[in-house]
Amino acid sequence: MEALRPQDPARIGTHTVLARLGSGGMGQVYLGRSPGGRQLAIKVIREDFADSPEALARFRREVETVRAVRSAFTANLIDASLEAPPYWLATEYVPGPTLVQAIRGRGALPAATCLRLMAALAEALAGVHEYGVMHRDLKPHNIILSAVGPKLIDFGIARGAEHTALTQVGTAPGSPGYTAPEIITRNDVTPAADVFALGATIAAAATGRPPYGEGASESVTYRVVHGEIDLDGVESELAALVRACVAADAGERPTPAEIIGRCAVSSALVDDPVYQALVGSGAAASAASVAPAEPAVPVGYVPTAMSGPAAPPMPAAPPAAPRPRTKLWLTVGAASVALGVVAALTVQSMGDDSKGGGKEARAQGDAKPSASGSPSAAGSPGPGQADKSGQDGQAGKEPSFVEATGPNRDYWSAKEGSLYGEGTCNLPTEERTPGQFQFSVADAVDSQAKVMSGKVKILFRFKYADMSRLKGPYYVSVAVKPRHEIDPGTGKPFEGLRQTNLGLGYTSKPVDIAPKGSGWGAENKELTYPDDFQSYVQGKPYAPAIPVGNDPGDWTVIFEHVKGTNEYASIGCYGFTAR
Repeated sequence: MEALRPQDPARIGTHTVLARLGSGGMGQVYLGRSPGGRQLAIKVIREDFADSPEALARFRREVETVRAVRSAFTANLIDASLEAPPYWLATEYVPGPTLVQAIRGRGALPAATCLRLMAALAEALAGVHEYGVMHRDLKPHNIILSAVGPKLIDFGIARGAEHTALTQVGTAPGSPGYTAPEIITRNDVTPAADVFALGATIAAAATGRPPYGEGASESVTYRVVHGEIDLDGVESELAALVRACVAADAGERPTPAEIIGRCAVSSALVDDPVYQALVGSGAAASAASVAPAEPAVPVGYVPTAMSGPAAPPMPAAPPAAPRPRTKLWLTVGAASVALGVVAALTVQSMGDDSKGGGKEARAQGDAKPSASGSPSAAGSPGPGQADKSGQDGQAGKEPSFVEATGPNRDYWSAKEGSLYGEGTCNLPTEERTPGQFQFSVADAVDSQAKVMSGKVKILFRFKYADMSRLKGPYYVSVAVKPRHEIDPGTGKPFEGLRQTNLGLGYTSKPVDIAPKGSGWGAENKELTYPDDFQSYVQGKPYAPAIPVGNDPGDWTVIFEHVKGTNEYASIGCYGFTAR
C-alpha cells in the first residue's frame, strides 16, 4: 500500500480516497471508503487515455462485465462513472495476496493444495461462463487468495459470446504462457480457452515456474503453439489433468464441471493448511514483500491489462544466455553461371567454424524449458521429447529431418527496384563453412523470372572444400518459409490474424554435400519446392509444403548445416518473391 500523493484526489464520486493500491501506464487504483464505511478498490482511467476509443471501449467492457457477473468468485461492482472524465469503477475490496505473490513468497504448492485450488477455480470459471462471459486473461496475477476462497479479477479484456473482439488484427489478447494456441493463431475465443489458462495457472502453482518458460513474448508464444508445458516434478495425477486442460485441440479439453469431478476434493480449500498459511500470514500481501521497483499492489487488487503493466514474472531458472550471431563472412551477390541459372550466388570464404555461434549457442535463449525448468540447449530434449539430436551428422548417420528448436527470425526482403530479384537477409549466418559454399534460387520453369508463381528450383554445393577439416559427411537441409504463420487446415495465413512466421517453415531432408575424392568440387544438389519439402513438429510430419501463391510476398530460404535432428546452424540465406 502506498500513501496518497499531493496530486491524488481526496474523493472520487461519493467515496473517500484512502491510499494507492497500484498504478500503471493507463490508470491508477485506489483504496477507498464508501459513505457507509465499506472498503473499495477504485480504478480510474487516466484522462489522456480517455480520449482513446479503444482504451475507453475496454474500460466500458470491464464495467459491463463486472456488473453482469455477480459471483462469489469475483470482486463485485459497487459503483461506476462512465458519463464524463474521469472514468472510474469501484469494486469490493478483497484483502489477500494474488496467486503470483503467493508463489513468489512460498514457491511451488503441494499437489493436494493445487487440486483444491484447481477445483475452486474451475467452479469460478463455470460461474462466469454461465453469464456468457469468457475471462480471457486468467493467470496467477489475476487471482486473489482471499479468506473465503479465490477471487477472479481483471476482466479488462473479457468478452461475451455475442461480442466481437476488441483486438487489433495481428495481435492476440491475453498473456504469453497462459493464452490458448487457438487464440494466438486465429483469435478463436471459447470457454475452452479459459480452461487452457486454468491448466497453465495450476502448472505455475505446482512448479513455481512459468508454465512455458521465460524469455521474449514471441519465444513463449512459440512454445505454447509448438511445444509442451513444463510439468517436471509434478505429481502424476495432477500432471495428467493439467495436460488435458492444455491440449492443443480445444475440443479435447475437459469442461470446468469435468475438472471438478477429476479433482475429487473432499474438503474445502480454505481448510487446507497451506492455503491458510498463504492467506493468514500476510507475508505475500504486505508492502514489505513487494520489490521497490514494482507498483505497490500489496492488498489484493491488481490493475487490469488496460490500466497497468503485468506483474513481474515468477522466479524460474536463471536467464539464458543471449543469442549470439557470428560475424558475417564474405558474401558476394552475382549472376550464377557455374550453376547454370540466373539467380543470386553466395560464396563463403574458408575458415575455422569452431568459434562460430551456431544454433547451439543461439537456441539457449529461445529453446523451450527442459525437464529441470532450464532452457535446454539445442539438441537436448525438453519434457516429453525424445533425444533425436545427438551427433548424427558427425557420426555419419544421415538425419532424416530437421525441426525448429525455437523461434527463427531469419527473414529475406526483396530489394526495391531490383532487375534480378535480389534482396537481403536481416541476420548474418551462424556458422562458417569449411569451403566455398554456393547456392541459387530460381523459378523452376523460367530461371530469369523475378517473381515466383509456381515451383522453385534450389541448387547448392561446395565448389572448394578443405578435406583436412572435412573428415566426414556434411549434411545440409534447406528451409523455405513464408512470411506469415500458416493455418495447416487451409494452407494459407490465418484468416484475419496475419502473424509473422517464427518457425523454420518447410524443410528438406538433409543431404550430404561433402566432396567425394579430391575435394576440388562437389556435384550440385537440386531440390524443388514444394515437392521436396515438409514441416515437422515434435518429431512428426506436421503439414505438407504449400504453393508459394498461398502467401504472396517475400519468402526466405535458409541453408542449414545439420548435425542432428535438433542441432543445426545456418550457413546461407536467400529468398524470393511470390505472387
